[in-house]
Amino acid sequence: MTQIFNFSAGPAVLPKEVLQQAAAEMLDWHGSGMSVMEMSHRGPEFISIYKQAEADLRELLAVPANYKVLFMQGGGLGQNAIIPMNLLGCCPQPGTIDFIHTGSWSGKSIKEAKRYANVNVAASSEASGFTGVPPRESWQLTPGAAYLHICTNETIDGVEYNFVPEVDARTPIVADMSSHILSRSIDVAKYGVIFAGAQKNIGPAGLTLVIVRDDLLGEALNICPSAFHWKTVADHESMFNTPPTYAIYIAGLVFDWLKRNGGVAAMEQRNIEKARLLYAALDADDFYRNRVAPEYRSRMNIPFYLRDESLNEQFLAGAKARGLLQLKGHKSVGGMRASIYNAMPIEGVQALVDYLNEFAGR
Repeated sequence: MTQIFNFSAGPAVLPKEVLQQAAAEMLDWHGSGMSVMEMSHRGPEFISIYKQAEADLRELLAVPANYKVLFMQGGGLGQNAIIPMNLLGCCPQPGTIDFIHTGSWSGKSIKEAKRYANVNVAASSEASGFTGVPPRESWQLTPGAAYLHICTNETIDGVEYNFVPEVDARTPIVADMSSHILSRSIDVAKYGVIFAGAQKNIGPAGLTLVIVRDDLLGEALNICPSAFHWKTVADHESMFNTPPTYAIYIAGLVFDWLKRNGGVAAMEQRNIEKARLLYAALDADDFYRNRVAPEYRSRMNIPFYLRDESLNEQFLAGAKARGLLQLKGHKSVGGMRASIYNAMPIEGVQALVDYLNEFAGR
């Protein structure tokens, strides 16, 4: 096969070793005579896969004992509805949710939450074109809000939080970490809920991770479907309904790969190096531009624009010819985007940098 580097924002690149192991185990997992795809989710074989995946994730993120790890379905968009249905039951109705609007994904969350509660956009960077996170001192938070929702890394706009917000201890922070979970060290205990679609930095589409503090379980609205009720899911160890078994298996292989490669701390250092390399190439002259304020630039998702956008198709064609794939920006913002998740080797980033320099030179 020709060497390719996949810069897709999701579904995204997976570690080569993980794909090779999955291929080797496709027909017969550990002598069971079955593919993981064929296993009962309640059988001992899959239960062992699930328990190991959960244990490894807890170890990688140092998840405190008073948090539940849930393996769910529905993606980040699904959680935009599932979260308010699970957290508004203890509030005087209608409850209020605070949001910080930093890009496309927090915007989608705001729109969905309005179906269930009053929404207060406590701060927004929309007026500046989503080039950063509004200063903490500008936030107009609601006393007694049900929770504060933030998207700590905006996949489309390339904005990443460089701090954990300080808020009233009674207000849990709900964080959408879909596109940078496991890429940097985090203090789970500072959040009430963390959720992430797996298809960006963990595994295939179909799996959504939820990490939720115990005291936030059992506060669901009566309209919350049983399959999406966090306490029900937690009480059944994510087996209330059939979970996305193969996606959990692949996620477990990725967790093991991370552990064998130094864990989250080591991965963060590699991600810092990769991002520094790519941003330096984009900033070298004005042929390319990234619109995000340097202090809020994402390490995972790097949107950029050509000075002369009439060259976009030529740029993409040349990139494809060199095995640099999925560089076209999201349709809502245009331009280009390179997603350099954990599984993207630095060789891939260097190949992109070499092409950026060559194309600009021509």
